[in-house]
Amino acid sequence: MSDDIKQQIMAALSTVIEPELHQDIVSLNMVRDLTIEGNTARFTIVLTTPACPLKNVFLERCNAAVIGKVPGIERLDIRWDAQVPTDRKIHGRLDVPMRSIIAVASGKGGVGKSTVATNLAVALADAGARVGLIDADILNPNIPMMLGVGSARPRVMNNKMVPIEAYGVKTMSTGYLIDPNKPMIMRGPMLHGAIRQFFTDVEWGTLDYMIVDLPPGTGDAPLSLAQSFPLTGAIVVTQPQDVALSDAIRSIAMFETLNVPVLGIVENMAGDFFGEGGGERLAQERNLAFLGRIPLEAEVRKGGDYGRPAVVASPESPAGRAFRQLAEATAARVSVVLLQDADVIPLNIIG
Repeated sequence: MSDDIKQQIMAALSTVIEPELHQDIVSLNMVRDLTIEGNTARFTIVLTTPACPLKNVFLERCNAAVIGKVPGIERLDIRWDAQVPTDRKIHGRLDVPMRSIIAVASGKGGVGKSTVATNLAVALADAGARVGLIDADILNPNIPMMLGVGSARPRVMNNKMVPIEAYGVKTMSTGYLIDPNKPMIMRGPMLHGAIRQFFTDVEWGTLDYMIVDLPPGTGDAPLSLAQSFPLTGAIVVTQPQDVALSDAIRSIAMFETLNVPVLGIVENMAGDFFGEGGGERLAQERNLAFLGRIPLEAEVRKGGDYGRPAVVASPESPAGRAFRQLAEATAARVSVVLLQDADVIPLNIIG
C-alpha cells in the first residue's frame, strides 16, 4: 500500500511545474527521499540555487497537487536543498571546481559596476551559495575597499594564494598585492597573465558562482577573459540615461560576438537624478532579461566607502532589497542557461 501511495504522490507532484525551466519537478528529479508516516508525506525538494525565491510557490503548488488528491495524505513536510548546475564548458578547460563563471561588465566607467558585482556576490553568499569574486579591473582595483579588507594580504599555501574572505565571499584582487599609493602600469599581455593567474594560482576550493568584476569598456580584459575561460554568461550594468545605454549596447555586442550569453541587464542608480527605465527599455529592445533596477541611494555609496555592502549594511532599504532580488534573478538565469545548454539534464546527473 505504501508503494502505491508513493506512486500516487509522485504522479501528483509531476503536475507541479518549475516556473523558470517550464518542466515538472519530478522529471527534473527535484523531488528526493519520499517517505510516508501516517497521514504525512515527507520529501526533499532540490532547488537549482540556494538563492531561489520560489520556495513558497513550490510549497503552495505541492500542497494543492497532493492534499485532497491522494487518499490518506493530509500534510506535507517539505525539506529544502540546493544543487547549482555545472557549466559543462568549464570541465577540461579550467582545473578549478567552479560550477559557473559570471562576468559583470559595463560599456563605460562610473555606472556602479563594481558596486553591483560586490553586492551580487555577497547576496548570493548570504543565501547559502559558495561564491568567489575576482577583481579583474587589474589597473584600478576597488573590490578590497568595497569589502572593507583593503589592508589584507593573501598567504601562500601549496604554492597557491589563499583568497581573502569577506562576508562569506572568497576574493582576489591586485589591490591585495600592490602599494595602493603607486600606479599599476601594464600592457595587454600582462593584463591577460594577471587575470589568468587569478583563476589558476589561487586556492579557491569548490564554488557555485565565480563573479568576475571586469573593467569598463570592450578592451583587453574582457576579451582575455572571454577567450581564455568558459564564461557561463555576462551581466551588463548601465545607468538609465541614453549616454550610458549607448555604451551598454557596445558591451552587449562584444559578448554576442564572443558567443558569451548575456544573462541580462541591470539598471543602476535609478531615480530622479539619472532618470529611470532606460535599462529596462534596452532589455526589451534587445530581447534580454531585465535583472533589476537599483535605486540611487546614499547608503549604497556609504557602503562602498566604508567597506559594508548595502545588502549587508541596510538589507531592508530599497537598494538592499533590490540587490537581493538581483541575486535571485541572476541565479535563476544561470540555472536556465545551463540546463537549456544541457537539454535539461535531470539534476541528479549534473555534477
